[in-house]
Amino acid sequence: MSSAARQIRPSEQPTQSAQRIDLNDLEKRLLDAFQKGLPLSPTPYRDMADTLGTSEALVLEILGRLQRAGVISRIGPVFKPKRIGESTLAAMRIPAEKLDQVASVISSYHEVNHNYERENDYNLWFVVTARSSARLEEVLREMEKVTGYPILNLPLVKQHHIDLGFPLWC
Repeated sequence: MSSAARQIRPSEQPTQSAQRIDLNDLEKRLLDAFQKGLPLSPTPYRDMADTLGTSEALVLEILGRLQRAGVISRIGPVFKPKRIGESTLAAMRIPAEKLDQVASVISSYHEVNHNYERENDYNLWFVVTARSSARLEEVLREMEKVTGYPILNLPLVKQHHIDLGFPLWC
């Protein structure tokens, strides 16, 4: 499969564990170099490999392994709000014993770029991005139907930029 067609998705269920993962030098360089600025080309994984002096197959193998291990959750763009399509922050109240199951369902949507647990009545939070406001509403309604839990829709009112990129290894 070419790098243009290969997608690494959270729905490829990670086998998260509490164990510490030891990363080699190439894995560290890969994570550090591409936490921002993924190549925008028909062959992004090959371009990443060329930059690192390795093969596309090895980059894909590493990314898949790190995702299955729970080190990374997804690979893909995060767009600035209101630039391309529509997005919203969403939250759900999920019983603790159902949280992993519902989070897995939410993560399976291509429109979701991440989700996380919070210690709050609303304990599952995620961002949904879609091509249009109509599609965004459709996805939210479908999620509610599939999970059986209502979603609190929190659309952006005022934008603040927080750069979450930082050197991972000094």
